[in-house]
Amino acid sequence: MSSVPTDLFPHPIVQAPMAGGVAVPPLAAAVSEAGGLGFLAAGYKTADGMYQEIKQLRGLTSRPFGVNLFLPQPETADPAAVGVYAHQLAGEATWYETELGDPDSGRDDGYDAKLAVLLDNPVPVVSFHFGVPSREVLDSLRRAGTYTLVTATTAEEARAVERAGADAVIAQGVEAGGHQGTHQDVPEADGAGVGLLSLVAQVREAVGIPVVAAGGIMRGGQIAAVLAAGAAAAQLGTAFVAANESGAHALHKQALTSPLYVRTELTRAFSGRPARALVNRFLREHGPYAPAAYPDVHHLTAPLRKAAAKAGDAQGMALWAGQGHRMARELPAGQLVELLVAELAAARTELSAGGAR
Repeated sequence: MSSVPTDLFPHPIVQAPMAGGVAVPPLAAAVSEAGGLGFLAAGYKTADGMYQEIKQLRGLTSRPFGVNLFLPQPETADPAAVGVYAHQLAGEATWYETELGDPDSGRDDGYDAKLAVLLDNPVPVVSFHFGVPSREVLDSLRRAGTYTLVTATTAEEARAVERAGADAVIAQGVEAGGHQGTHQDVPEADGAGVGLLSLVAQVREAVGIPVVAAGGIMRGGQIAAVLAAGAAAAQLGTAFVAANESGAHALHKQALTSPLYVRTELTRAFSGRPARALVNRFLREHGPYAPAAYPDVHHLTAPLRKAAAKAGDAQGMALWAGQGHRMARELPAGQLVELLVAELAAARTELSAGGAR
């Protein structure tokens, strides 16, 4: 099994690039300094905003780090369905004393401009979500000295990632918090995602490039399990949401372990694409009616989510979380990496001892 270069990150721990203000430079720096791979999320930022965060991160660490990009999305949304959803959300806008966002605020997330920045000012690692970049893009990044990863949610998607020329694939199980990185948004497939251990095994047999496992991982023992299943490293998101350096709203951090939020669901309520979040009032009331329309719905609900956070109302926020959210630990990110490494070592020792009996 090929593996990720150990000079990039000595410990097999990747901090997921959580968009929306969670994966900020101090978090990425702390993870990288501890021997993991810290990530910045370029999603929903301008190219200059991304560049400024990269500059800030470079001022905090000399260790390798990554930047994540969202692929441009095709125009598949039904404007009429988006209009109906906007009408349904009118009461939310009145309640939070704000306006709904413009669903036509853009579909490409500044992709080309961000790529230009990353080619002019190369970073050690770049990952992609919501599709597969062209071979030309991946080859250009490789020539710039950048290691590339692309998310896949099925073995078939992983094969497409390998064919395109990526250095590694992120196998994202259905347990993962936030958006599922499916290459195509097919409403008929909602809820049909594959669990992480099964997915890692399938992807491991389907491709020859390294596999990074993502989805619901919160403990070192789980990292040991995905490594044993064939992954070269594990990517953790929700585990780092509660970290001291995380940019997540305080209410989001508290909700991870609050008895008020007992489960997660995949929902289109906040963005129009399947994403796993803690079940709150907004998800319950609007999830069943949200159309398959990303990023239209994301733009539409953005002011509502911002107003809810400002009002201190977690019931109106997008509380992204994986299935292991109740296991979150509020620690400095570097200390969390050290703890995960210790747990991983203990799990491996236990496995070795068991095999020697």
